Amino acid sequence: MTHGHTVGPDESAEEHWDSRYRESGRMWSGEPNAALVTEAAGMAPGRALDIGCGEGADAIWLARRGWRVTAVDVSGVALERAARHAREAGAGTGVDWQRHDLAVSFPSGEWDLVSAHYLHSPGELPRDAVLRRAAAAVAPGGVLLVVGHSDAGDRQEAHLGMRFPTPEEVLEQLRLEPGRWAVERAADFERTRADRERRPGLRRDNILRVRRLPG
Repeated sequence: MTHGHTVGPDESAEEHWDSRYRESGRMWSGEPNAALVTEAAGMAPGRALDIGCGEGADAIWLARRGWRVTAVDVSGVALERAARHAREAGAGTGVDWQRHDLAVSFPSGEWDLVSAHYLHSPGELPRDAVLRRAAAAVAPGGVLLVVGHSDAGDRQEAHLGMRFPTPEEVLEQLRLEPGRWAVERAADFERTRADRERRPGLRRDNILRVRRLPG
C-alpha cells in the first residue's frame, strides 16, 4: 500500500488514500504480488486475511484458488474497485471486503494465512502495532507473511522520511512468544519492477514468513 505524497495535516488516512485512488482508473498492475504467489502456491487453501489489499489483486488470486479471504483497506474507493475486479474475475463470492483504518480498528477472526504486503504509508500508521495484531490473528499452524521494501529504490523523494525495516527488525518488533513460532524465511530478495518511465529494473525487497506452531 505504499505510495508517494504525504498526508496533509488535516487529512485523514481514508481521505488521503481515496484521493490517491481517484487520480487514476487503476493505481496498481492488477497482478498479484510475486512473493505471495511463491509463498502461498504450496499451501492448502483455508482462511486468509489480506491487510492493505488495495485494488484486490492478491485477494482475488487467493480466492480463485479456493481460499476464503477477508480483505481490508482504509480506502473505500479501493475496496469498491477491488470488489468490481473480483466480480469480473469470477471471484466475487470468495472475498469479504472490509474497510478498516488499521490505526483504529482491525478485523475480528482467525486465519490460516495473514498477508501484509508493502504496509508502508506516508501517514501516521502504527505499523509495528498493526503487525502484532496481525500475528495475534494467525490460527495455530497458520502463517504470517510480511513483505516490504528494503529501501526507497528509485522513489527517494516520494519516500522521504520513511524507514524500511529489515526482516530481522520486523521479527523483533513482532514480540512473538518464544517456543510458539517457527521462522520459515527471513531474507532480502530482488524482483523486476518497471520505473516511472516503464524501464525495467530491479527492486530490493524483503520477506518474513513465520508459522504459529500448532497446539
